[in-house]
Amino acid sequence: MNSSLTELEAVLVVARCGKFRAAAVELGVSTTAISNAVGKLERTLGVRLFNRTTRSVSLTEAGQQFVAQVAPAVRDIHEAMDGVRARQSTPSGTLRINAFPTAAREIFSALVLPFVEAHPQVHIDLVTEGRMVDIVAGGFDFGVRSADRVPADMIAIPLGLARRNVVVASPAYLAARGTPKVPQDLMNHACLRVRLPNGALYRWPFEKGGQSVQIDVKGALTLDEASLARTAALASVGLTLAMESDVRDDLDARRLVCVLEDWTPTLSPLSLYYPSRRNPTAAFKAFIEFARQRRESTTGSTRLTGWDMKDTASGGSPKTGAGPDCEI
Repeated sequence: MNSSLTELEAVLVVARCGKFRAAAVELGVSTTAISNAVGKLERTLGVRLFNRTTRSVSLTEAGQQFVAQVAPAVRDIHEAMDGVRARQSTPSGTLRINAFPTAAREIFSALVLPFVEAHPQVHIDLVTEGRMVDIVAGGFDFGVRSADRVPADMIAIPLGLARRNVVVASPAYLAARGTPKVPQDLMNHACLRVRLPNGALYRWPFEKGGQSVQIDVKGALTLDEASLARTAALASVGLTLAMESDVRDDLDARRLVCVLEDWTPTLSPLSLYYPSRRNPTAAFKAFIEFARQRRESTTGSTRLTGWDMKDTASGGSPKTGAGPDCEI
C-alpha cells in the first residue's frame, strides 16, 4: 500500500488552504487533479481525511492525526531533496515569493525580471497577498514586506530607501473642487475608498510635527485594487491615496498632482526575508546573492536605491493592527 508524495502534498496543502481551488492554484494544477489525488489517498487509507461542503473543507479527526504525523516526514523529504539540489552548479527549480501587492510592484522590474533573465532555468512563483502570512507554513521561500513587518526569526535583506504614500488627484478635479490644505479638508472632497483584505475600510494616515491623524474618507467608489483607484483618479473622479512609486510616471507627466505633501508620512523600506535553511538549493542561494548584488550595485534608482545596509536578523516581531497588517 504505497502513496505518492504528490498525494501527500495535496492533502497537506488542502489542509493548510482550507479549499481545493486555493490548493490547486498553489500547486499549479487543476482543482480536479487535487480532488482526485486526495480521493485516491482516502480510498487507499480507507478513511475520510476531509469533511467537504459546498463552501468549505475541514479535516476530520483522522485527517488531523494524519496531517500532524505526515507533515514532518514530508518536510524531511523535501530537505533531503534540497540537499541534493544544493549540489547543482546551475540554479533551477521553483522559488515561491509572497509579498504585499505594493511591494511586489516595487521589486518586479528591478529584481524579479532581471533575475529570471539571468537564471532562465529558475521559475518564480510570485504570490501577492494584502495580509501578513507565515511564509514557512505557506510553503514560500521568501517574503517581501516593510522592514518593520518582518518576523523576528527571519533573515532580512534591505531593499531600498524609505517609501511613502501620496494623496493625488487630476488637475481637472482640483480646478473644479479646490485643493485640500489639511487632512480634515478631505471630508469635503470625493475620495476613492479602499477596502483592506480583512474587510475593513482603510483610514488614510497623516502625520506632521508629531501630530498624527487618520481620516475615514468618503466617496462614491470603494475599491480593493490600487490600479483601479489610479484609473479613477486619472478620470477626475476624486482624490486617492497611492504608493508614490505607483504614480510616479503620472506625477512626472502632470496627469496627477500631489496634495497634502507635508502631511504624508514616510513608510519603512522594503526587506526581502527568508528563514535559515540547512540545505538551501542552488536557486535559493542564487536569488539571495542576486538581491545582495543589486543592493550593492544599483544607484540612482527611485525604487531600489540606498542598498547600503547589511543583511540582518529581524530586530523585532511584527506589530499588530488592521492597518499595518494589511496592504493593497
